[in-house]
Amino acid sequence: MNRPRIARYHALGWGLLITHDEVGVLLNHTTQLPKHLLFTGTLWLTEIVLFYYCFLLVYPRYWRPGRGPQLLLGLLATPLVFGGMRYLLEEVLAPAAFGFHNYDLGSSWRAFAIDDVYLSPPIVILAAIAWKIEEVFRREKDQATQLLTQEKTQAELAFLKTQINPHFLYNTLNYLYAEAYAVSEPLAGAVLRLSDLMRYMLHEGPDGRVELHKEVAYLENYLALHRLRFEDQFFVNFRQPAAVGGQRVASLLLIPFVENALKHGVLHRPDQPVDICLALPAPGCLCFEVRNRVGPHPRDATTGIGLANLRRRLALLYPGRHTLEVRDDGTEHYTRLELDLGPAQPGLPAFSPAAR
Repeated sequence: MNRPRIARYHALGWGLLITHDEVGVLLNHTTQLPKHLLFTGTLWLTEIVLFYYCFLLVYPRYWRPGRGPQLLLGLLATPLVFGGMRYLLEEVLAPAAFGFHNYDLGSSWRAFAIDDVYLSPPIVILAAIAWKIEEVFRREKDQATQLLTQEKTQAELAFLKTQINPHFLYNTLNYLYAEAYAVSEPLAGAVLRLSDLMRYMLHEGPDGRVELHKEVAYLENYLALHRLRFEDQFFVNFRQPAAVGGQRVASLLLIPFVENALKHGVLHRPDQPVDICLALPAPGCLCFEVRNRVGPHPRDATTGIGLANLRRRLALLYPGRHTLEVRDDGTEHYTRLELDLGPAQPGLPAFSPAAR
């Protein structure tokens, strides 16, 4: 919780308390009203000073392990702070300015001291409650900041780990492609697709977004490699519009849906294939659906983690501009993502998969 918001809450709380008290004075005191209003005001001023003496000075410094004696001394001083300020305002300054005291001249100083001891503890307790509440919010904020710092550090480390010279990877894959081509064209094609996949994963726009047709090409290459692996036991339908140009999408945003379907779905049933559908129902709107039969093997914990990470990424990249639906009845898993991509980029030409 930031300081301006805390200040607003404090001002609101004091405003409500003082207004309630002053209205009571106006309603219940018909005689000597100025005197009652004056000394009600001095009492509130003294209580506010005592509150922030505890809230800003005593508790932040001494309410911690190993500082118990200092905390006790600070709290024992509260009646002196409270009484000293009240006496200054009500028995020194008020008579000099307005000509009257809060206490009768014949009153004993003990009455004044007893009032101070009676009136100060509630303020001390109120300050303690407020301090602990703020401490909870402050601790949560610190934990969130620490978590963000850790995530940033982990992301930087992960980024550094990926900084293997991409030219070395591409040159190696090109060499493998040339060697494989003489032996097996399908194998050479697989190496080429793997090279395209790695190139796509290592390069993206400065805003983390890529042309939609590149994301589609990545999905096609990914499916093609799996088709080589499973040969005639791989039944997946991928439907897409004739042209997907002019739009940009967050890189690698759609692949988790496909990965999940291939990992946990039934792939060998021609009558129940995995169905993947990419549609652009309206300008700037993307709809991506994946439907698959659920296999008999149990799911591991990474499925839930992957979905949670995807939800978080969508919330960060498309806040208020996406809808994610996930259904799983034990036999069929269905996901549907709708994205507001924004207006099409004028510099991006229309792209047809058939043209590749």
